[in-house]
Amino acid sequence: MRKKGSKGSESTGNNKMNLKKPAAKSESEGLKKQYLKSKNICKVTFRLPKEAAPDAKNVTIVGDFNKWNITETKMKKLRNGDFILTLELPCDREYSFRYLIDANHWEKDWFADKHIPGDSEVDDSVVVV
Repeated sequence: MRKKGSKGSESTGNNKMNLKKPAAKSESEGLKKQYLKSKNICKVTFRLPKEAAPDAKNVTIVGDFNKWNITETKMKKLRNGDFILTLELPCDREYSFRYLIDANHWEKDWFADKHIPGDSEVDDSVVVV
């Protein structure tokens, strides 16, 4: 929970909510990666925290891995209000992505490996596997 008037270390760029990225991440925040020894695959767990979309009913993840399809990859809403999804991605690549909240608002991943300018008001997030 953020205190009123507190500032994080990094701005979320053009995010209309003007939320700040916390200085340190906990286990429940950010991208979680699990590399499989038997295949050249990484299981990546994406998590959009409730703070990024407090009133969201539905969130889809949209990116290189699903050809930027805005309806294909729905995330599961947890009891605490976060949205989560695990994808198996081929290794040795970078994948650009964004979250689409209730089919009308884009959000980047605050804890992505990096961010690059996108073609909307929100930067693209990048996961490197």
